[in-house]
Amino acid sequence: MPTDVNFGLATLSDQLILATVLLYVLAMIGYALDLGFGRVQAAAPARELVTAGGGTPVAEAGDVQTPGARADGSGTGADDAVGVPPAVRQPPAWAARAATIAVALSSLGWATNLGALIARGVSAGRWPWGNMYEFVVAICFAAVTAFLVMQARQPVRFLGAFVSVAAALGLGFAVRYLHVQAGPVVPALNSYWIAIHVTAAIFASGLFIVAGVAGILFLTRGDGPSRLPGREELERVAHRAIVIAFPIWTFAVIAGALWADKAWGRYWGWDPKEVWAFITWVAYAAYLHARATAGWRGRAAVIVQLIAFGCLLFNLIGVNIFLSGLHSYAQVP
Repeated sequence: MPTDVNFGLATLSDQLILATVLLYVLAMIGYALDLGFGRVQAAAPARELVTAGGGTPVAEAGDVQTPGARADGSGTGADDAVGVPPAVRQPPAWAARAATIAVALSSLGWATNLGALIARGVSAGRWPWGNMYEFVVAICFAAVTAFLVMQARQPVRFLGAFVSVAAALGLGFAVRYLHVQAGPVVPALNSYWIAIHVTAAIFASGLFIVAGVAGILFLTRGDGPSRLPGREELERVAHRAIVIAFPIWTFAVIAGALWADKAWGRYWGWDPKEVWAFITWVAYAAYLHARATAGWRGRAAVIVQLIAFGCLLFNLIGVNIFLSGLHSYAQVP
């Protein structure tokens, strides 16, 4: 281990990662309790369209009425919901508290995850994503960041259990199989471009992971009552995340080409990492194009999105581990 590395900060970073895994697991349990015992959401009922002559309304899927509400708006409340057991209509108070605690634990885990990255970077005097271990740690941080920001703006707490378990498993995999001692980066990464190109790729990946979780939930959700929102809402959450992530990923690909020109004297060289980054870009572009121009909605669009998500995962993990090329500096033990 290089003598210019701060051993104390490097050890602190490793300890903070272990604490982060524990906090994410505890948060996942809290979210799971909320999902398991919280309020059931009915499948989206028919939307009522009034005919031009004021005749019988025509049903169209989409809108959700308040449980127990009558057509004239004189509903008697949630207790009148047809076919929903009283225990489900009125979730226990501790389920709501578990959800609140889970959000707090996620936030605390986010803070320790950030602290681990900062300690790792300061210990080696560089940006803390110069190898595969640090890259995975940073992507887990980005995924939780994306979830918490989205949760602050819209009710997406249902994603918490799945994002938390994905982050915990990612960190556990990094600690178990990818961990290397803190130290200086290889010469190819000793550039200010690492702060531009890699940072953009990390945060775009975090958003793509949240979208991927929503897409998987879309495919697994049944048609009946569920504690998950309807498929339309799940697809909307995934689409919003991708709309934000795609231009960031586009910038990351362009920045990577500029870095390649500076480092190797060419913008494009068909390196496996370059190829799969471009394949991922094309796959997400195809999803957005199909949804915007061809009007794809529902299962078909989500399947395209998950294919793109698979390309992303292979680009982030598989290329570095299984393929060789100019980007084979992941330092996988």
